[in-house]
Amino acid sequence: MHSPTRSIALIDCNNFYVSCERIFRPDLQKIPVLVLSNNDGCVVSRSNEAKALGIRMAVPVFQIRDLVSQHKVAVFSSNYVLYADISNRVMATLQYYSPVQEVYSIDETFLELTGFTNINERASAIRDHVMRDIGIPVCVGIGSTKTLAKLANFVAKRHPRSKGVFNFNRLNPFQVNTILKNTPVNEIWGVGRRLTTALNELGILCVFQLRDADIASMRARFGVVMEKTIRELRGESCINLEEQSPAKKQIISSRSFGKSVTDMHDLEDAIAHFVSNAAKKLRDQQSIAGMLQVFIQTDRFRPDQPAYCPCVSLPLILPTSSTIELQRLALVGLKSIFRPGFHYKKAGVTLSAIGDALYYQGDLFAMQTEDRELMKTMDVLNRRFGKGTVKLSQDGARASWKMRQESKSPEYTTNWNEFPICY
Repeated sequence: MHSPTRSIALIDCNNFYVSCERIFRPDLQKIPVLVLSNNDGCVVSRSNEAKALGIRMAVPVFQIRDLVSQHKVAVFSSNYVLYADISNRVMATLQYYSPVQEVYSIDETFLELTGFTNINERASAIRDHVMRDIGIPVCVGIGSTKTLAKLANFVAKRHPRSKGVFNFNRLNPFQVNTILKNTPVNEIWGVGRRLTTALNELGILCVFQLRDADIASMRARFGVVMEKTIRELRGESCINLEEQSPAKKQIISSRSFGKSVTDMHDLEDAIAHFVSNAAKKLRDQQSIAGMLQVFIQTDRFRPDQPAYCPCVSLPLILPTSSTIELQRLALVGLKSIFRPGFHYKKAGVTLSAIGDALYYQGDLFAMQTEDRELMKTMDVLNRRFGKGTVKLSQDGARASWKMRQESKSPEYTTNWNEFPICY
């Protein structure tokens, strides 16, 4: 008895940030919409109507101001709190359709559908369910490997006849070859700009040519990841689904400021806030850090101003996840590298030498300063009543360094003061 063909689905939210903005703004349907990056710098999400105007991803917004004004494009600052909450709702809804799920990014997830009957009908039900209950349009790509599922999702998004669902497993070899011959190699999962250029120089322009390339020579030239990609394109599963994301080995929390910062107290406030975010992520994965780095930078796009980009590494005698201890050490590091007279544009912290908090054996003779119960209580309160309900006094108290968000929408789903009101 033959085992069923493996079926892996990739569900991808369409124009996710824009779709989140449209949930509570039905007047934005059918009109061009943009969402901007930190400090309202570049375009990071576009509606289909905005794409039709020729607006490219990552284009600086100041370069398209005339186009935005001429076509009355709706422009929003990034509202990451809203996007994260909507993402959590989408992922929770998708759990209903498979016991095996890998959340790949804020707007993408893999589902194991092997063994289910009527897989295409199940995929269509997924689309209808997420749209009906949450208001987010999604497309579903299905293949025998994760790479083919990603490629199937690309096809589902760009071919209206697919109605948002495309399944490679239902095609015959001739149909598969036709699609692969008409798909540029840069649409393959993991093939970026540099790799695309290198492949093009070898005469590999489409997915079909890469799939049929010699594995040994491609591995010798590009490494084992390329071999896995080719084998996956041939239907051989080499990349497993990860139901639980592995603990991060490095955690970075940084941000560009809305305007240049010159005051030491403002930098201290920013660094304290970044440490708080990084320490929370550390505790979420039940880890502790043994190394803390602090950096500050001037604006690299201002050659008329003196440049200064120092970084200091601070090893911890006792690894910790305590916000209190990490903030104390970070501010000591900041004072050692701060120099007056510079216009700082960015700052951040990096936690590394990360280990498992559950299996760490401490020093019997060292003074224990770990604030486990206090941190646990703070995290519980913030989960229950909202991020930032309880925090240390220096965490984000000043507003001078905050991001520029001139067109940010309300936090409709997480802030009591910004809930939508119907009249």
